[in-house]
Amino acid sequence: QVQLVESGGGLVQAGESLRLSCAASGRFFSIKNMGWYRQAPGKQRELVATSTGGGIANYADSVKGRFTISRDNAKNTVYLQMNSLKPEDTAVYSCNTVIQPSPSLAYQTLWGQGTLVTVSS
Repeated sequence: QVQLVESGGGLVQAGESLRLSCAASGRFFSIKNMGWYRQAPGKQRELVATSTGGGIANYADSVKGRFTISRDNAKNTVYLQMNSLKPEDTAVYSCNTVIQPSPSLAYQTLWGQGTLVTVSS
């Protein structure tokens, strides 16, 4: 089974930065789209940023200009650089990816366990 493991969350003050990482482990044929979502206390999960297999990035309006998504396909890893953090960025951040287990199998969507980001004022 393929697993996604996030890291990099923590407690920071407003204006500081964090870098989240998500690595896919296990055997699979290829990785397509990768992205980050978040769920704040008492709120629904929302999209933060996505990256297509071709490297095209999309961002939620609330994080444009502050967050940057990137990926290292050789390491099967996606990153989220978060700058100028605000208290409203506080949430559990989860990694999402679409993989193809083998050339003969259908794509599968996977989720990581999440990493907590807390921004104090």
